[in-house]
Amino acid sequence: MMRLIGLAWATAVCWLLGAVDIVESVAYFTEKPSYIESCRIYEPEFTKCLTRSTQKFMNEVINGIPELLESFGPMDPMRQDQLTFKQANSDVATISANLTELLIRGFGNMVIKESKVNKNNFSLQDKIYLPQMRLDGKYKMVGHILRVPLRGAGKIYIEIDDLNILVNVKTRLYEKGGFTFYNVTDVRVQLDVGKVRTNLENLFNGRSKEVERSTNQFFNDNWRDFFEAMRPLISETVERTLMDLLKKTFDLIPANFFVEDIPNSLELYGRKTQMIT
Repeated sequence: MMRLIGLAWATAVCWLLGAVDIVESVAYFTEKPSYIESCRIYEPEFTKCLTRSTQKFMNEVINGIPELLESFGPMDPMRQDQLTFKQANSDVATISANLTELLIRGFGNMVIKESKVNKNNFSLQDKIYLPQMRLDGKYKMVGHILRVPLRGAGKIYIEIDDLNILVNVKTRLYEKGGFTFYNVTDVRVQLDVGKVRTNLENLFNGRSKEVERSTNQFFNDNWRDFFEAMRPLISETVERTLMDLLKKTFDLIPANFFVEDIPNSLELYGRKTQMIT
């Protein structure tokens, strides 16, 4: 059965019918779950295998892996407590914004179009498709978008149809308990969208509901320009959320389970890497 390794004193105990080894880090799997299909990077059709494996694994994450639910929470909706954002010197937007209580919906219907591993540095690249993604939250904003001066605070939603996300993940390999793990060091995304809808309540601090309504209509009529103005904010929201998800996933599950013939850090970097704790 599945066995976990977790923080404990220096004596071994029996737990849930499986031996628990004592190490200096958070709990992680020592036996490969049945929902992970292992692939070998130096064999033909590796990318197809990994794409299939990643989709199967993400389906399980969406359904709820208890250990990941405990550290990350549900996959859909995902949560971000706060995001502070500033953009200046732009033709389309100069804004200072604070977003709180963010809910990100739509990743429960994700399609993994392609999953790749760089054979030189074992960085990751995934192409993800979402039929729809929606951000809901509360905002405080000062600045201008599309030459419209803004000052307000209230509820906001941004809804995106046909969202294609190119995810680039930088990693460093390290060893723990005889396994090789990914340490996720950076996540960057590129977004391509089909259509965007938005609504910001209490624009202009509620002075004119008619102006608020017409401004939101203007943003929706010119949704391409509005998205370009908001692209850095939306990208950062997705990047921070995926960074949190990937770090907690790869802290829990050894890279060996996904890429069976992955080298250890000594083989890849030519020197022993300090253990991550």
